Amino acid sequence: MNKTLLVMVASLMFAGSAVALEGNARAGKMKAAACAACHGADGNSAAPTFPKLAGQGERYLAKQIHDIKSGARSVPMMAGQTENLSDQDIANIAAFYASKTASTGQADPALVEKGAAIYRGGIADRNVPACAACHTPTGHGMAAAGFPALAGQHADYTIAQLKAFRAAADGREGRSNDGDTQIMRSVAFKMSDSEIEAVAAFIQGLHH
Repeated sequence: MNKTLLVMVASLMFAGSAVALEGNARAGKMKAAACAACHGADGNSAAPTFPKLAGQGERYLAKQIHDIKSGARSVPMMAGQTENLSDQDIANIAAFYASKTASTGQADPALVEKGAAIYRGGIADRNVPACAACHTPTGHGMAAAGFPALAGQHADYTIAQLKAFRAAADGREGRSNDGDTQIMRSVAFKMSDSEIEAVAAFIQGLHH
């Protein structure tokens, strides 16, 4: 079994639980109205520090909302936004954003070549796998497995998340809701700031 396949198999172990309830996008639109101020009416946030949610898989979205609600993922700006959501509300919100189309940004020309190399081929000398292995070459992710779509995501947001995973891997306050196998923490821990910035720039300009 090759290294890429091993990574994908291992990743399946922590991708997050499947959406337990069937979401209703129409009902989700009503519940998501309060989210529009930061994430945009259709899930395409204008602010580079707020993630685009449009086109994201239901399974991934539902897991992140549940994790934020439970405290497994700390997002201070989301404080109080999820505590009154029921499991059905979360499923509906996930269905609404999944039904939307993500917008595409522009990659930094100075970083795109380096970023593309990392995204497509990883970093061999540090055993960093290709992002494309789990997030697909086009960046649309694997919705059924809970692997998030990345294409078009704001570079600033992607940088922040990779650095948060890296901090958690280093025993500092960060993001640790990537499961027991710690795949994202392990990957980010091996990446420099310049490599994180390059791959984030490439992702911002990536089309589904």
